[in-house]
Amino acid sequence: MPAPSADWLPAHPLVRTIRAAACDLNGVARGKRMPIPSARKVLTDGTRFPMSVLNLDIWGEDIEDSPLVFETGDRDGLLLPTERGFTPMPWLEAPTALLPLWMYHEDGRPYDGDPRHALAQVVARYAARGLRPVVAVELEFFLIDDSGRNLQVPISPRSRKRRKAAEILSIRALDAFDTFFTDLYDGCEAMEIPADTAISEAGLGQFEINLNHVDDALKAADDAWLFKMLVKGLARRHGFAASFMAKPYEDYAGSGMHAHFSVLDEAGRNIFDDGGPRGTDTLRHAIAGCLGAMHDSTLIFAPHLNSYDRLVPEAHAPSGLCWAYENRTAAIRVPSGAPAARRIEHRVSGGDVNPYLALAAILGAALNGIEDGIDPPEPITGNAYALELPRIPTDWQGAIDAFASSQVMPRIFPRQLIDNLLLTKRQEIRDMAELTDSERVDIYLDTV
Repeated sequence: MPAPSADWLPAHPLVRTIRAAACDLNGVARGKRMPIPSARKVLTDGTRFPMSVLNLDIWGEDIEDSPLVFETGDRDGLLLPTERGFTPMPWLEAPTALLPLWMYHEDGRPYDGDPRHALAQVVARYAARGLRPVVAVELEFFLIDDSGRNLQVPISPRSRKRRKAAEILSIRALDAFDTFFTDLYDGCEAMEIPADTAISEAGLGQFEINLNHVDDALKAADDAWLFKMLVKGLARRHGFAASFMAKPYEDYAGSGMHAHFSVLDEAGRNIFDDGGPRGTDTLRHAIAGCLGAMHDSTLIFAPHLNSYDRLVPEAHAPSGLCWAYENRTAAIRVPSGAPAARRIEHRVSGGDVNPYLALAAILGAALNGIEDGIDPPEPITGNAYALELPRIPTDWQGAIDAFASSQVMPRIFPRQLIDNLLLTKRQEIRDMAELTDSERVDIYLDTV
């Protein structure tokens, strides 16, 4: 894997400080601020911080019964730059760059508790079969005025009015925040995030931006992780909040992260394409794998207490285990279009997910189905919410229990990551029970 270039810093002489950070299990960036000379040293020698830092709870606290803390002396891991290299942080006033990291043991082994390594292991499984996933994500988020006691839509910088209504595919809603979206697209270009179209969505102040497909699943996850940081950071510069929490408003639809993927063989052919609308048997095997793992991996797709407010019937989020052609009520959708672009859309994840874990769960499950050659049930037609279907867990505790007892998850994720995530979520579910609804919103609004 190519190392990031040391030429970036001399080519950007205005950059004054560096943030060197890795992604923890909740998708939060954890790391250090450092001057330029220290950043140069990280490129060659890496840096260190405790392994337990990638296994903190949503408040940033140690996991009380984690073996990574006192039992092992809270030992350090070795953090090395990812192949992404330096990227600007355009939401900060001072010119600053982020250097993404991932964690290793001192002897060079990847640390199994790192979510980026979990996705890399899934990608390696594909590569061993001569396959390469092509991935794109759609990210929904809310723009929110959180300055008062109740969340509300921000005042438009253009009209100085506050429109308290959902406006699906409204150009007016986009234009109301034109300066923010212009800065956001400029930021995506500077950070090499392949942002495509933006639309207004069904919630109050809710929008969606698609990221273009890439044939590198790690880059797709990097793009999503960095995009979430960019959106939240730029919104604060514009005087309001942006949030990817699954359901900030009780009476409106929540935010998802829909993942689209196809798979290429060594000749660059899409193995889901049969030249027609049906798709290949391999497509159906991948769908079967996704459906077979969906129940047990709900904790990945809905990692927080608030996540389950989104996963209710008739709220534009899937709740039944099913698939369909060109049907957005299904958990798995096969979009129409040119056969060469035949792909799967996985619609379960909330906007509050860790992108590395979500893509690892989706792609790993699909590969299970391909390897096993299993067939899915017949595709549904009509409204999935009106059908009697097997359901994903409807509450946080049920999802934790399903993840803990799963026979499928160890086939996708390292045992250490499974154990670390369970310890984290069990601590969070205990401590969330002591908070008021407003306190829960406070922590989720900016963090996820």
